[in-house]
Amino acid sequence: MSIVGTRVVRVEDQKLITTGGAYVDDLREEALSGAVHAVFVRSPIAHARIEGIDVSAALEAPGVVAVLTAADLDLAPHDSGPVQEPWLAADVVRYVGEPVALVLTEERYQLADAAELVDVDYDPLDAVAGIDAALSGETVLFPEFEDNVVQTHGGPFDDATFADCEVVVTESVLNQRLAAAPLEVRGASCAWGEDGRLTMWLSTQNAQIGRSQLAMGLGVGEESVRVIAPDVGGGFGAKIGADPEAIVLAWAARRAGRPVRWTESRSENLTAMTHGRAQRNTVTIGGRRDGTVLAYRIDVVQDAGAYPRALFLPTLTELMAPGVYRFPKVEAASRAVVTTTTPIAAYRGAGRPEATAAVERAMDLFAAEIGMDPAEVRRINFIRPEEFPYTTATGASYDTGEYAKALDAVLEAAGYAELRAEQERRRAEGDVVALGLGIATYVEITGGDGGGESGRVEINRDGSVTAYTGSSPHGQGLATSLAMLLSDRLGVPLGKITVKHGDTDEVPKAVGTFGSRSLQFGGSAIRQAADEVIAHAREIAAELLEAGADDIELDAERGVWQVRGAPSSTVLTWARLAEAAGETKLTADVWFADGKPTFPFGAHLAVVEVDTETGKVVLRRIVAADDAGPVVNPLTFRGQRHGGLGQGVAQALLEVMNYDSDGNPTTATLADYSFITATELPDFELVDLATPTTRNLLGVKGIGEAATIGSTPAVHNAVVDALAPYGVRHLDMPATPMRVWAALDEAGKAEKK
Repeated sequence: MSIVGTRVVRVEDQKLITTGGAYVDDLREEALSGAVHAVFVRSPIAHARIEGIDVSAALEAPGVVAVLTAADLDLAPHDSGPVQEPWLAADVVRYVGEPVALVLTEERYQLADAAELVDVDYDPLDAVAGIDAALSGETVLFPEFEDNVVQTHGGPFDDATFADCEVVVTESVLNQRLAAAPLEVRGASCAWGEDGRLTMWLSTQNAQIGRSQLAMGLGVGEESVRVIAPDVGGGFGAKIGADPEAIVLAWAARRAGRPVRWTESRSENLTAMTHGRAQRNTVTIGGRRDGTVLAYRIDVVQDAGAYPRALFLPTLTELMAPGVYRFPKVEAASRAVVTTTTPIAAYRGAGRPEATAAVERAMDLFAAEIGMDPAEVRRINFIRPEEFPYTTATGASYDTGEYAKALDAVLEAAGYAELRAEQERRRAEGDVVALGLGIATYVEITGGDGGGESGRVEINRDGSVTAYTGSSPHGQGLATSLAMLLSDRLGVPLGKITVKHGDTDEVPKAVGTFGSRSLQFGGSAIRQAADEVIAHAREIAAELLEAGADDIELDAERGVWQVRGAPSSTVLTWARLAEAAGETKLTADVWFADGKPTFPFGAHLAVVEVDTETGKVVLRRIVAADDAGPVVNPLTFRGQRHGGLGQGVAQALLEVMNYDSDGNPTTATLADYSFITATELPDFELVDLATPTTRNLLGVKGIGEAATIGSTPAVHNAVVDALAPYGVRHLDMPATPMRVWAALDEAGKAEKK
């Protein structure tokens, strides 16, 4: 029986729940002996000229080794896109949290006092604290631009697009700014060796990208940089590669001639680590009253923050705009604007959740306008199974999909007809606690870069296996999944398989972890390497058993080699073959280059209750089908779905990174920024579907972001559905009690008029 597809407890967990993980802040490496500690002095003002920086008092403080400003740096310019982002602000600051200086001290406890003594003379300028302020152009952040629009893409729109439609609906859908807020904040420790080589221990999703960014920023070759990612406590896209702070820390270590250690505070993380989402999408949908959608348009405005770091996000939203639907006409265009806020970058889903949230709200708005059940409107417009592979109007090439099957499975599991009947009954009775049902069907792109991945498998002299992967897990359980693939293929017990990752010396070439690509690319690379090891082992076994290679077989149940058809004959263990391989070793090092993007899909149904007297929303149920192809380990697969559902619900109901009109963050601590907890979540009701892809060796698709993408619009639609009898047509996320109450109040006032 194959181990693949069975529930296996994660091999990573034994260490995590006993001795604990070894995160950047835990490291006690010999190379870090005598390290100084670092803190960044960050701007408390959103937009200001820097008239001067006086570091003299700080330099006199106990334990201070150095205070470094932009005037000290000799780094190459920061390649950050259409506008230049400074390593440390020199002339102008453009968001609260922008680094202005770096303080190094002998002891960590000395950092805060020393940083307070750095005297920065700010001359405040007008803030640009949101999309409307940016588009107004009253204050332009970068003089080389005429306005605050730093990228336009797509379009123009055709005035005749909706000419044949009986019904046309338009709405603005806000995908609010979110903080990634991983459990482990950012951290880095670094040291330069006597050979002039940098070693950096970095809390990162991708050591190899981090190495490239460090080398480029420092002006050295990649061979002069080693990056090690120890245990990493979450990333969600915000820890891809190395942030600018890491480059400055490495430079400072070289300047000081001593190792440097840095770990940010939680409030620093909330204000200075990149944020996610921050899109405003104007959707227009039109069609016939029989439920057929004829045209869809999305106009995206991306708040890029102060310095554009991820201008691919709005274009990904454009690419995935039509979702799971076969709309005859689709128009998509985007603009990206700069604001005096923290830069935006990838965050769990990165452009795809925004596309789904927009189109799924549009489908509900269209259904409400024509008086049709939203589930039926979706069925009418789904791409059909026989149409795959399917190229959308925006150019995405979907591999496989069973969209109607996913929706029907969820509705059946939830008892949709009974829920609608209960809703009608409660509405007729005038229940002040309104019941709302929300549907979302989605498709997303995983492994969208298509960049391949590295994998190396080595059979050791004792018969154990060491695997090296370019993918770098940070909580997903990837090591277990890869070990299962190897155990299944080689017949080696899990306990004898070690998976290594996250060290650029051990794995020099890799693409890494982002975009839910790890199993489909990293797993395929490990599978390919295992197959090459098997082929090599067959030749060695044939020589030892004095038989033809075609007559040699691996008994994967027992993990031994034998002559085919003669199970009672001499058998060879992996240890024996590794010994026979000698100095050449029994190993394979591969680059899996055949992978293409895959398109997981699913359907979610949310059931909420809204107290119309207080605005409080309670999520009662969420039923979810997330189809990512064959499942290697149901335990880790469900874990990824659970995490995604929680994060998606949080966006719909709780999370938002807010700024006031002066650009000051008002949610800069966990007392203000609302996390989701078990208290706000019901038991998840999971429906299992598996539609394989043909685009990689395993037939798998990504699952890391999928549940987030479906759950947010499902819950959002459910809240609006609950409020519909009160005249509420739409409200922006998050559906906090205050926002819901205000929407009800406004609808009530409109009805009285």
